[in-house]
Amino acid sequence: MPEPWRHAEPVMGTVVSFTLRHPPTPALRGALAGAVALLHEADRVYSPFLPDSAVSRMRRGELGRADAPPEVRHVLDLCERAHSRTRGAFDIWADGRPDPSGLVKGWAAERAWRVLREAGAGDVCVNAGGDVRVGGAPGPAGLWRTGIADPRRPGRLLAVVAGRDHAIATSGTTERGAHITDPRSKAPATALLAATVTGPELLWADVYATAAMVLGATEAHRWITAHPGYALLTVTPDGEARASRDFPFAPPP
Repeated sequence: MPEPWRHAEPVMGTVVSFTLRHPPTPALRGALAGAVALLHEADRVYSPFLPDSAVSRMRRGELGRADAPPEVRHVLDLCERAHSRTRGAFDIWADGRPDPSGLVKGWAAERAWRVLREAGAGDVCVNAGGDVRVGGAPGPAGLWRTGIADPRRPGRLLAVVAGRDHAIATSGTTERGAHITDPRSKAPATALLAATVTGPELLWADVYATAAMVLGATEAHRWITAHPGYALLTVTPDGEARASRDFPFAPPP
């Protein structure tokens, strides 16, 4: 198997890293450039921190939904679907103005991953600031192994996830504090220290991890069962870790 070929790209307020277990052919280099450009375009259009983005213009009331570009309306439609699927726990209007960044990072990283796969990169990983999309079967065991940080013990792992073709997204308070707002109460979501969701698509894994932070362990574990293919790992402020029965823990080495 060829040595991993890696690239790290600062974008969307984080670093998105790419790992490809393929020789860096001109075709794959071109696909990587396209994937990186896609991420920067998503940031340019959807970031609430860039004053000229479509989202910032909408937040200032300068651009209405009906006049927004089709791709922006598509993302807003996805956000409405996320609101419905999460029983209102995911809401881009939590502060009265649209902020789709909680969906856009996973959505854009999934699209970037697919650009590489469609170009022939069978074994590829995209890591968008800890939200991960993998495909293929690297290494002797034929599995990607992804560590999940323990929010109670900085620098240590809570678990390792293993699989061939899945997404992993984590929301938590360790790095940014209680930054997720409960749309129902308008207060910070503090029922969990962290929530990790695995499943077939990074867009929804990312949305569901955010929603789980709002719902809390008991409600979130009941709710996730309505979404086949997705599994949940939570950590409460008192240190209790709880996993869905089908959570894909890595087998012991």
